[in-house]
Amino acid sequence: MDGREEELLPFFQSVIEQDQSAVVICSLDHRILYMNPAAVSRYERRGSSLVGTSLLECHNARSREMIQKVVSWFAEARENNKIYTFYNEKENKDVYMVALRDQEGELIGYYEKHEYRNLETEAFYHF
Repeated sequence: MDGREEELLPFFQSVIEQDQSAVVICSLDHRILYMNPAAVSRYERRGSSLVGTSLLECHNARSREMIQKVVSWFAEARENNKIYTFYNEKENKDVYMVALRDQEGELIGYYEKHEYRNLETEAFYHF
């Protein structure tokens, strides 16, 4: 490494903080480590109180089983990094689980990423 990690950290944090889609970051033991503001708002019923709890507690038995299978799949190969988990028709969005890996490629956690399919209605460069 070139020692730039500390310098870049605020930039990476800002990217996640500014993302308007919910991002929930979990450890390998399924503990919620971080929720960006969009996730806190989305799950405001419990909001940031979910940080530190098990993601598995928020899901039914079938979902818990699939989450554990996905994490096992992530661990099988460094190329296994993203999987499509759900389409929410009401919100017109796709939901993915994405592997988080350290600098050596070892699995360290995962996150849930929401990607909306709606066309942007804002005008270009609308100040």
